[in-house]
Order: sequence, then C-alpha cells, then structure tokens
Amino acid sequence: IYDGKCVEHADQSKADKQTVDDTTGFVESLCSVDQRQFKLYAKNEAMIRSQEGRTHIESMAQELITAMFYHDPATNVRHPRGLGSQFGTLASSGSGNQIVDAGGTGADNTSIWMVEWGYDGLSAIYPDGTVGGIGRENKGQQRALDAAGNPYFVEEELFTSHIGFSLGDWQRVSCVRNIDVSELMAGNVDIYKHLRKAYYKLKSRRVNKLHDVKAPGRIAMYCNTDVLEALDGLGTNSGSSDNKLRLKTTEIQGKEVEAYRQFPIRETDAILNTEARIVA
Repeated sequence: IYDGKCVEHADQSKADKQTVDDTTGFVESLCSVDQRQFKLYAKNEAMIRSQEGRTHIESMAQELITAMFYHDPATNVRHPRGLGSQFGTLASSGSGNQIVDAGGTGADNTSIWMVEWGYDGLSAIYPDGTVGGIGRENKGQQRALDAAGNPYFVEEELFTSHIGFSLGDWQRVSCVRNIDVSELMAGNVDIYKHLRKAYYKLKSRRVNKLHDVKAPGRIAMYCNTDVLEALDGLGTNSGSSDNKLRLKTTEIQGKEVEAYRQFPIRETDAILNTEARIVA
C-alpha cells in the first residue's frame, strides 16, 4: 500500500501472510467381544455391538476434545496442534494478546475459551485420502489370548479417527486463562470482568457490527462444569438489590442451552482444573 499521485505508477505488491504448519494425528480403538457372547444372545447381536462400540466412541471423542485444547506436537510428535499450544504465552501482540490473565498463580487453574468455527477461525481438518469423523470397520473373527496365554475367538471392530486443527486467524479466538478454581468457587474472582475483556478481543464481534450479519462461522464458549456452576451462581438474583440478568437461555436447534452474549456455552470435562500458570 502506498500514497498515490496522479501520473505516477502503482507499486506492485502481493499479500504476505505468516506460514503455519498444521499437523494431524490419528487415534484408534480396537473393540473385541467374545464370540460365545454373541452365540448366547444371538437375537441381540446388534445391541451388543452397539453397546460395546458406544464406549469406544465416547473414549475417542473425549480424547479428540482434549486434543483440541491441550495437544502439542512439540512435546509429542503424534499429536495435532491444539489451542493451548498457540495461546500459551502472555503477550501484548499476536495470539498472546488474545489471552486474558485471570491472575491465578498456583497449579489449580482452569480456562475459558471463545472460539469461532469456520474458514477464518478454527477448523477441524483431516488428511487427504481419509474421511472426517470416526470410522468403524468390522474385522470379523480374530484369534485372541487370555491372561494365561490360551487362545479363544473374538469378533473385532476397529475405530479410527484422523484429525487436526487449523486456525485461520488468531483474532477469531480469545480465552481467559489462569483462573484460580478454588478462588472462583469461593466467589473471589470477578469472572464476568474477564469474560467481558475476552469478548472484546474477538475480531468476530467487529465483523458482526460492520456488516450487520452473523459471523461467517459459529462462535461458542467452552468451559468445564465448575466454571459453568460459578457463572450460574453469579447469574442468580440472590439479593433485593441484585436486579442483573447475566446468563440467559438461548434456543439453538430446538434445545435450551446457557449462553453468554448469544454465544452458546459448551460444557466439557476436557478442560482441566489443574492447568499450570501461563506467563509472558
């Protein structure tokens, strides 16, 4: 970009963006059911497969949401890059400027994340040649060994998921980190002040106002149960002089969910209460 003048040329230029290598990883789970169990309950074979498979799918889903927040290929090359590794250092510029420091100094800290999903925000990715989600493959009858080394036969299913995360613009994510859980539950943390600061760091908010439309992606807020309970407690009108309404319900696809400034709140056990303090 340059200041122009008549009868002068325009300098040639090209867009310049920071290059980030996004990685993917995969998780697998092998479900084995004794064939004799299928013979005993032949009429319920589909139900048994469903019940056994559901446990494996749930475990994989928990691992994938953990990966979204905590995994880092710098510490384990098998892992994709999660948000924690990209927003793990306080700073006055870059992704570090998207972090609101809640002041916790111990080892019982937790975080709140505001995430825009979409091309410019956070996307879940998978390698070319694979499929998104969790794949389920029936491996049929397999020979297995019991604890004593004796053989028996099982029916096996293999569950696989290839996944990674790509962040188009770090301004589409903000977070409150270093939240002291014990102080929060005691009512000593002004969590709404920190949420307000994180909200105003989101570029998506400015895009909405400029174009008078919803953000191109879907924005959600993520926290664990303890944080949600604290927010719910603060949103309760407990005194005669307390006429504030902070946390409200919003209709999203027919379900009532808690929301902060129209962002649906996603409750997840993957966000820990044992996070170490992050610093500059």
